[in-house]
Amino acid sequence: MRTQRQVVDYALQRRALLADVASGRVGAASVCDAGPYLLRAARFHGEQTDLPCPLCHRENLTNVSWIFGDALKHASGSARKPAELDELATHYDDFSVYVVEVCRTCSWNHLVLSYALGTGAPTKRRRTAAE
Repeated sequence: MRTQRQVVDYALQRRALLADVASGRVGAASVCDAGPYLLRAARFHGEQTDLPCPLCHRENLTNVSWIFGDALKHASGSARKPAELDELATHYDDFSVYVVEVCRTCSWNHLVLSYALGTGAPTKRRRTAAE
């Protein structure tokens, strides 16, 4: 079981953006701009939700978890399945997870949640040449 720290929920920002789209202040084309890499990550690493797309209503949203952190080295910046996050959290001290919801039909995407994972052990400071 992973323990999420420093959780930030972007629900209010999402709600404001959808209100801007509904009122016509923001065009749907400007928020349905998921790139091919994000769409591919949704297909292979995403977790299907029960929420329909707020714009096209044709498909349920897919959550994609992206990981970032110095300790992850080459894995930093990659999409991971939820089961992989549990495994990584037991092996690394600290890394960030960003969850993006994606509609694979209309390309809607929005940052939903961010949090820190890991063992929580303090990272060791590298010695510099001056020390």
